[in-house]
Amino acid sequence: MNLDAYRIADEPFYQPTGDEIAIFTAAFSERLPVMLKGPTGCGKTRFVEHMAWRLGKPLITVAAHEDMTASDLAGRFLLDPGGTAWHDGPLTQAVRFGAICYLDEIVEARQDTTVVIHPLTDARRILPLEKRNEIVAAHPDFQLTISYNPGYQSAIKDLKESTKQRFLAIDFGYPAPAVEAAIISREAGTDNALAGLLVAIGERSRNLQGHGLDEGASTRMLIHAGRLVRAGLPLQLAVRSSIVLPITDNPDIRDALSAAIEACLP
Repeated sequence: MNLDAYRIADEPFYQPTGDEIAIFTAAFSERLPVMLKGPTGCGKTRFVEHMAWRLGKPLITVAAHEDMTASDLAGRFLLDPGGTAWHDGPLTQAVRFGAICYLDEIVEARQDTTVVIHPLTDARRILPLEKRNEIVAAHPDFQLTISYNPGYQSAIKDLKESTKQRFLAIDFGYPAPAVEAAIISREAGTDNALAGLLVAIGERSRNLQGHGLDEGASTRMLIHAGRLVRAGLPLQLAVRSSIVLPITDNPDIRDALSAAIEACLP
């Protein structure tokens, strides 16, 4: 299989906030699995893309969901013109041919599905394909990375301890204000003043976390607001469309959030 389609040609912009690049690089050199923990829209996926580019390795990304089965990851027999043929799933492709496999928001998958990754996260580094009666030994360049958002998880929807303890962990949060403003300015194409204002709005919304909001505005949301302003929308309308309305459906919380944001607006 040719993995060139999964290679990232141009450097994805990523602004480090700590030692995450050094940790991931060391983990990759030892082929240790990595778990990225942090809120929605804080840069986890961009970080993985940047590291795949930096390391020169193909990246196969899987967005986990509640209907995802082990076969969706590993593969299945399908009908084709010649009869029934086995088709590798994305995880098996990464294991066979040596790619970074990124399972995004892994807890969205059923727990019986996530068990399939266990043999890949210890010294065995194998993927048993029971339906095919085959054991696939991981390519030397294979590396497994998962991500999840601890803030959204319940007792029903969380990673088992037996899964968590197989991974190194890198904790992600929202960047420091100056760093976040620089990211917004670059990604949204805004001036520094607007970027700083959007950061202040983000901080106001995050102060409501635990007081009606599960999470405050993500860096991604602030970038969206900046892009809407760049496209010609008034700031207030841009913020309402990109932050207030998406973040909650509760009218009272929307009013409280709008009031907090209004205090930041010029």
